[in-house]
Amino acid sequence: MSASLPDLAVVYEHPEWFEPLFRALDRHGVSYVKVPLAGGSFDPAGSPAPATVVFSRVAMSSFLREPEHPIFYAQSLFEHWQGLGTRVVNASALNIDTSKARQMSLIARLGLKGPATRVAHRQADIPAAAQGLRFPVLVKADIGGAGAGITRYETPEKLAEAAGEKWCPVGVNGISLIQEYAPRRDGKVTRVETLNGKYLYALDIESPGDAFDLCPADACLVRPGAPTLTMTKANPSPEIIAAVERIAVEGGLEVGGVEYLIDERNGDVLFYDINGLSNFVANPVQVLGFDPHDTLVDWLKAIVAEEKIKRGGERAA
Repeated sequence: MSASLPDLAVVYEHPEWFEPLFRALDRHGVSYVKVPLAGGSFDPAGSPAPATVVFSRVAMSSFLREPEHPIFYAQSLFEHWQGLGTRVVNASALNIDTSKARQMSLIARLGLKGPATRVAHRQADIPAAAQGLRFPVLVKADIGGAGAGITRYETPEKLAEAAGEKWCPVGVNGISLIQEYAPRRDGKVTRVETLNGKYLYALDIESPGDAFDLCPADACLVRPGAPTLTMTKANPSPEIIAAVERIAVEGGLEVGGVEYLIDERNGDVLFYDINGLSNFVANPVQVLGFDPHDTLVDWLKAIVAEEKIKRGGERAA
């Protein structure tokens, strides 16, 4: 590959979400190229990566903004570049990020608690799948983002009616999750961000009512209809941090967040979401006391340096 390649390519779908990242890259003097997925194509017999290192910023909520969303295209593109020997940061997170069903299986496999959940293949299967769950329940799309379409059903009859009329949320892959509703202690959830499998920071997010769109980043908060969120720095217990780090490592998250709530009925810690796209909190210095984008960029710079050394050694050999 040419020595004149930029150090980093940031591959993304949302046109505004990554401006804080781009500003941090500029501050640190990183040579990078922006690669929006819209309009993309590649040659399976060619199309080398556009930079020494590629950073995946693919949002699962992209299907809400564009019917021809790039989620599956990005998976094929990243696998192509990886096959050519390119380091694609966080491509490993796509397997877990693209399925809430896989997320809940991972949480259970690690011996952690989550809301009681059933996974249904078709809308017609939802009422039977929900048998034995405590109502109210939530129905979620398997591939979701920004709280996409999450709907609460108070009774089995209401759920059966919605499923019969095909009103229930389904993912773009046709899969739905039925999950026992757990009331949040103090009306909040906690989002723990990780970097390279290690704790970065945690954030308590409070929302009005049962809002499920809890993205705390700058661009999320200015969207029409977005809920008013209260965000404060959180300090999870060492046990919770250790659990989150296990989830991040086993789930292949190089950069990503894990969300949990405390069930106000019994005090259980319930992990319910694994997110491979971290936009980080708005006003980070005010909320956290530091800007996590700087930490992220320092880590990316180290990866770029490692790749250059490796490629130099391969050329010498």
